[in-house]
Amino acid sequence: MNDIKPALLMFVIFTIICGGIYPAVVTGIAQAVFPKQAMGSFITDAKGREIGSTLIGQPFSDPKYFWPRPSATADFGYNPMGSGGSNAGPTNPDYLKTVADRVKALKAADVTTGIPADLLQASASGLDPHISPDAADVQIPRVAKARGMKADEVRRLVSAHTEDRQFGFLGEVRVNVLALNLALDRLAP
Repeated sequence: MNDIKPALLMFVIFTIICGGIYPAVVTGIAQAVFPKQAMGSFITDAKGREIGSTLIGQPFSDPKYFWPRPSATADFGYNPMGSGGSNAGPTNPDYLKTVADRVKALKAADVTTGIPADLLQASASGLDPHISPDAADVQIPRVAKARGMKADEVRRLVSAHTEDRQFGFLGEVRVNVLALNLALDRLAP
């Protein structure tokens, strides 16, 4: 009986510290130091409406847009509440059929040589908002044709939206698909 009072007191104290004070302090520091990232890195349109986040992949299937990395999230593609991969191995027949279907779709869209892996395979989270510069390059002819633009114009836009490795050595060189597609819409609606 003597142990219950201190145990309950410690439970209340640690609940207040770990469940209230610590999250509030960390959130406050994050919002002060990294305000855009702490609030979800949202992208807004010309009217100020939030239309996406630079941190979450979104589906694009129209030929006039760059297509993102495939998604393997639960329930439906690009489901931010069901983040995760398929966990299918490289010899799984369903996985092989899915990749073959993606190859067919890309070939039907005039991507005939050198299809990068990130256009065929989902990331571990299924929500990767980036593609490799190679994945963007193979899509340039399709996007330029669909928008009535010159391939060099689209290539310059891709180059302008190519992000370097973080701090020069972390991660890979990448292109944010949503930011690139929004820039395309501004340039050639």
